[in-house]
Amino acid sequence: MKKMLIGLFVLASVWAYGQNIDFSDDFSNGMECTTVTVGKKASADGSVMTSHTDDSGRSRTNITVEKAADHPDGATETMYKRVWAKHEPGKMNRYDNIPVGEIPQVSHTYQYLNTAYPCANEKQLAIGESTFGGRAELKSDSGLIDCQRLCMLLLERCSTAREAIRTAGELLKKYGWIDAGECLTIADKNEVWHLEILGPGKGKLGAVWAAQRVPDDHVAVNANASTIREINLKDKDFFMASDNVYSLAEENGWWSKKSGETFRFAYAYAPQTRTMLACRRREWRVFDLLAPSLQLDPNAENYPFSVKPDSLVTLSDMVRVFQDYYEGTEYDMRKNLTVTDKDGKTVMSPLANPFMKTDELKLHKVNGGWHALGERNIAVWFTVYATIIQCRSDLPDEVGALCWFALDNVASSVYVPIYANVSDLPSEYKTCGRETGFSREAAWWAFNRLGTLASQRWGDMREVIDMTWKPMQKEFFDNQKDVENTALSLLKEGRKDAAIKFLTDYTNTCGRDAIDRAWKAGDLIWTAFDGMW
Repeated sequence: MKKMLIGLFVLASVWAYGQNIDFSDDFSNGMECTTVTVGKKASADGSVMTSHTDDSGRSRTNITVEKAADHPDGATETMYKRVWAKHEPGKMNRYDNIPVGEIPQVSHTYQYLNTAYPCANEKQLAIGESTFGGRAELKSDSGLIDCQRLCMLLLERCSTAREAIRTAGELLKKYGWIDAGECLTIADKNEVWHLEILGPGKGKLGAVWAAQRVPDDHVAVNANASTIREINLKDKDFFMASDNVYSLAEENGWWSKKSGETFRFAYAYAPQTRTMLACRRREWRVFDLLAPSLQLDPNAENYPFSVKPDSLVTLSDMVRVFQDYYEGTEYDMRKNLTVTDKDGKTVMSPLANPFMKTDELKLHKVNGGWHALGERNIAVWFTVYATIIQCRSDLPDEVGALCWFALDNVASSVYVPIYANVSDLPSEYKTCGRETGFSREAAWWAFNRLGTLASQRWGDMREVIDMTWKPMQKEFFDNQKDVENTALSLLKEGRKDAAIKFLTDYTNTCGRDAIDRAWKAGDLIWTAFDGMW
């Protein structure tokens, strides 16, 4: 009977994890999404990188290829407002998209990878995202463009980061922003910028925004907090901003030029984000992992906008960052969950789970945790998908734009290579698991099931995770040069279609292999740990 009850408890836990049920009222208060950016002189291979973890717990789980297209005169594009769908018992949490209007379409749109937040296009323009909210009174319902639609519009229309920022400014001024404060980390094959956007205020049309470039030899992070502070608009190589960036702050009494106080964008428009541990601790941890020599204070209110890493950043370094849960630091939520081993030593309990939810934190009386003290790990259970995108000036666009794509919690997943110019993707990746419910037809469920199971006894089951993914991740990274050399040879022969087909076949093979291995690893955990639930 006891074993049956424990089994039922685990199944209930698995169901809750799989459903991504929200145990808090709102995930938008500094809890969603981390993005890390890398300049071309800071990366080991000369690539510019941006990235994103979609930590919403409600976003769609699929990825599709939206083909380049020509459009007739007078064509329009529908804009939508994303709202939380009403919860229905037995159904997964999700968003509804409500049409709010139309804007004119351009004559030609580029191919792009269409994730919940569209992420990369055929011209090597790539975008990451992190919500920071900002002052509530700035949110407006008078505009037409939200964050997801803006990502789509920029990838459809632009080929460089600067062009994307200028286009965003023009579109938002004319059609208006209807979202909370957002940071878009926009990269091309030469540079990467952080663009922070908020609404102009209730009942107003437009937006207020600032953009800052990451120095080529630096890395930067946005973890749900505005990080742009002082801006120097005379330095056009590193700063851009909306026409109202100063005036809107003065009109609302958030800054005064006459006072002599230095204008700081973050403190004018999103001051609360600079005090939230959930944001600041992740900023510290990213810099601590990539530039430990700086010995930054983990309790500081502010960190540099960007820093020079101690060594050139590799793809493996980026994966390490996104799989991090403060292991080995005093902020590891598991540190007080200990047991005595057979030799009488105090060791961490195999039940110690770095991905605990609110109710589990209370149950184990954990002193800390993302909800209890406003903290959270970089790797979290409610990640829907994650990207690390490389843009490379030494490669033609057909090969240079590469999205490394992981589903579910990055700590228990693997990044597969998806070239932005592929012609198609496996059906499992194109199928949204949030719409199907549990299904082997949706790739996300393979990774979600594995992560859910592994988190129940992370101390034991992480060995299965490492055994499953570390060799595959290394193989993907090691194969990259040979795969791309083959594609380059085909391009040099004038066989562009053959090169695209080759990259498409390679991407799809990697994706299907990862799905198969995720299902098998989940099956292994069910059997190898039988009787331990």
